[in-house]
Amino acid sequence: MSQKTNRFLILVEGKSATGKTASLMFLDNQDGVMYMNCEAGKELPFPSKFQVGNVLSPQQVLDALIAAEDMPEIHTVVIDSLDFLMNMYEAQKVIPSPNTMKAWGEYAQYFQKLMQKYVAASTKNIVIIAHTSDIYNESDLVMETMVKVKGSTMNQGVESYFCNVIAAKKITLKKLEPYKNDLLVITPEEEILGFKYVFQTQLTKETVNERIRGSIGLWDRNHTYIDNNLQNVLDRLHTYYK
Repeated sequence: MSQKTNRFLILVEGKSATGKTASLMFLDNQDGVMYMNCEAGKELPFPSKFQVGNVLSPQQVLDALIAAEDMPEIHTVVIDSLDFLMNMYEAQKVIPSPNTMKAWGEYAQYFQKLMQKYVAASTKNIVIIAHTSDIYNESDLVMETMVKVKGSTMNQGVESYFCNVIAAKKITLKKLEPYKNDLLVITPEEEILGFKYVFQTQLTKETVNERIRGSIGLWDRNHTYIDNNLQNVLDRLHTYYK
């Protein structure tokens, strides 16, 4: 039995104001990007030619993924952000339900259906953006950084559904010095500010309790930090799977 998978699936996670959505600014052929805005219609932080859908119900995201398959002009679907989408599901489906136990089960099933049926079967690049939280792990007595959702979905971990998880961060230039590479370009403005918005692609000894991961061999060690340019990540992923 064969199971459909989507190789071109990326989770971009990070704290607020670390450049997650801004990383979309550099995507090629913006007319071919379907952007699903789950954050109450919040404006993008840059002008774009994306096909924007303001999500008012969780079903709209599933419908959009189906519709994209019949739209050859669409090459990338962005869901921004996953935690807002799941909060929407909770507010619309769980809280008003007369049977909250059943509704929480359906909450978990919605996420599994999204990932295992609609995302896995998609022929498009899929980019999912999510906010992270620092959560205390009582078993290991450490703080872990992860995407926070509710119920059994939280226990399983959102990141477990992705081979490629990159973290958007704001890092000082001094910390970036050991990681010089062709995908990390320091601009004159960043030199003045002393920091840069980046993607972290691999774990370091300081970030072992985060859930960053990548396909084996996708990134060299010196590419641990790169520009927060999502097109570079997609290009790398497509080259990797050729």
